[in-house]
Amino acid sequence: MRKPYIAGNWKMNMKPSEGAAFAKALAKALEGTSTKVMIAPPFVTIPAVLEAVKGSSIIVAAQNMSDNLSGAYTGEVSALMLKDLGVTNVILGHSERRALYGESDQFINRKVVLALEQGMDVDLCIGETLSEREAGKLEEVLTRQVTEGLKGVSADQMKHITLAYEPVWAIGTGKTATPEDADAAHAFIRSLVAKLYTKGVAEELIIQYGGSVKASNAKALMSKEHIDGALVGGASLSVEQFLPIVQFDK
Repeated sequence: MRKPYIAGNWKMNMKPSEGAAFAKALAKALEGTSTKVMIAPPFVTIPAVLEAVKGSSIIVAAQNMSDNLSGAYTGEVSALMLKDLGVTNVILGHSERRALYGESDQFINRKVVLALEQGMDVDLCIGETLSEREAGKLEEVLTRQVTEGLKGVSADQMKHITLAYEPVWAIGTGKTATPEDADAAHAFIRSLVAKLYTKGVAEELIIQYGGSVKASNAKALMSKEHIDGALVGGASLSVEQFLPIVQFDK
């Protein structure tokens, strides 16, 4: 059985003081919860959140990182800096990074390989736009993103990879793929990984769904065979909204 994994991506929200207060309240609310939980604050908020969740099982991740370890890269943050803070996880390839900042599959892959080399766990985001889905290119897009994104990643390193399927048209729009559509996409992704690696690697892989996940649809999504968790955006900014998603099985 794959253990449920719920992650909250705060995006460019939560100042350090706000993030610390939220994280402390969340950690208290989640005492005794067996579900794997991760939150990803903005870079400047990470230290305060790490301190606030100390002693809890909550994982604190970065939302992005550089494809270089150091150097003349103004405004960038490296894996070495994140590790020095105590960050063990990073989200890479988010659709907003791809669309707004032009991150290609190859560029994202360099980050994935570097993060793994530095001993970090990676949440790799993949997913199609509305135009790609309507053009019948869902499988083509997912095949490209998975194949290119995991290039150079060994079967053993796949233990440190989580894939997050986020249909771009469902992010921040209030629209959500039906549980059946989402599960079908997850099943296709799992079959791709089986071809790239082995069936065993694919069966162990955690695949999250991201795209307007909220308390009202979390249980239906999580009940599907191939959906192992969620990458939550807006609903992760409130303990009252995020907690029911984490505790979807109650």
